[in-house]
Amino acid sequence: MARKLKTYQTSLGFYDLAIAASSMKAALEAWGAGSNLFHQGIANETDDPDVVAATMKSPGVVLKRPAGSSGRFAEHSELPSDLGTEVSCRVRRRPKQKHQAARKISEKVAHKAAVDFEKERKRRQAERKREEAAMAKERARREKAVAKAQAAFDEARQEHETRTGAIEADQAVLEKRAQEEEVRWNTKREKLEAALRRARDWVYRSTAKR
Repeated sequence: MARKLKTYQTSLGFYDLAIAASSMKAALEAWGAGSNLFHQGIANETDDPDVVAATMKSPGVVLKRPAGSSGRFAEHSELPSDLGTEVSCRVRRRPKQKHQAARKISEKVAHKAAVDFEKERKRRQAERKREEAAMAKERARREKAVAKAQAAFDEARQEHETRTGAIEADQAVLEKRAQEEEVRWNTKREKLEAALRRARDWVYRSTAKR
């Protein structure tokens, strides 16, 4: 069931702000206030019929008007025409609110405003959920892509290590064969050199005898 809305008013910077909300907390959140303006005496619930009527037409929407003015609240407002001493004094000390004769808003209008506010709240909530779902889907897609790239990298590295290991094993075999060949050749060379020396000596001695 939609909660009954109330109209809250405050003054921030160069503007007076008003909103039809379900609670003071909701009003503070809509205003983007970083502290409790109600406890500080900067914000209050208002029964000004003109302000109430304007906010009830756009529940949940922050309306504003130039600070210190008595103009109509609207979703968009120009800056105050006089930003001098009067505005500075007003920011330091809020003037007393003028009480007008209360014009009772019909229960039908109040109920419609509350229903519209609840619809807007649900719409924003649904939109936020859609955005969160889209972000989660995109995050999952990126994580999947990262996992796929990581798997390809790991596979390629494993293949490289396997190939490198095989090459090193082949090198070890070739090195052993080279060492064995060097030993074989040294042994055979020594024998052949000895035989060659003996043959040369025999030829030398035979020639000398002649």
